Amino acid sequence: MTHELDRDPRIVAMRQEVATLHGELTKYGLVVWTGGNVSGRVQGTDYFVIKPSGVSYEDLAPENMVLCDVEGKPIEATLGSERAPSSDTKAHAYVYRNMPEVGGIVHTHSTYAVAWAARGEEIPCVITGMADEFGGPIPVGPFAVIGDDSIGRGIVETLKNHRSRAVLMQNHGPFTIGVNPKDAVKAAVMCEDAARTIHFARQGGDLVPIPQAEIDSLFNRYQSVYGQTGDARR
Repeated sequence: MTHELDRDPRIVAMRQEVATLHGELTKYGLVVWTGGNVSGRVQGTDYFVIKPSGVSYEDLAPENMVLCDVEGKPIEATLGSERAPSSDTKAHAYVYRNMPEVGGIVHTHSTYAVAWAARGEEIPCVITGMADEFGGPIPVGPFAVIGDDSIGRGIVETLKNHRSRAVLMQNHGPFTIGVNPKDAVKAAVMCEDAARTIHFARQGGDLVPIPQAEIDSLFNRYQSVYGQTGDARR
């Protein structure tokens, strides 16, 4: 018997979107094996959709995405509820509870961002594309254990009053947030691009800083002018 929530068009659409967006993580080389995850808040509800734990990316489909409440508990008898959700589910749930503006969250193990996280070093804002997207450096969050909401607490503590939509959790890797799942995936792609570019730049010599006033100007222009009218996070 079909659960009534499985017929909700908002949930149906979010299952499809989250399942599809996992393909972007593999397309851009941001994950290995079954690591990493995308989640999306179902607007107007107390639910979010997230990847099941340990399932190969090629086997992901809308029907095996797991619907959870904002405490991170799977909703019984709904599609995918027989599967354990991602091991990062409690972290995602904590962010959704404490940052109502967030509509999507992504975690990856992308190589260059993880390398910065392994050093516990923020990525400095020394390229205009990073100023556009993140409005400054990508900060480092505290070391936290996997499985409970410790990572979520670290994400919120680090990003709550920060313009960056990415955080490098120390010795772990990047988490990104967005107004929706696609926006969070874009932030994950751009985070790895910045991590890689600035890594290579530093091998050639000292980095040239961008004045803060110029970073502010670039960020404001990109967030309010660039792209098409009505776009969410261009």
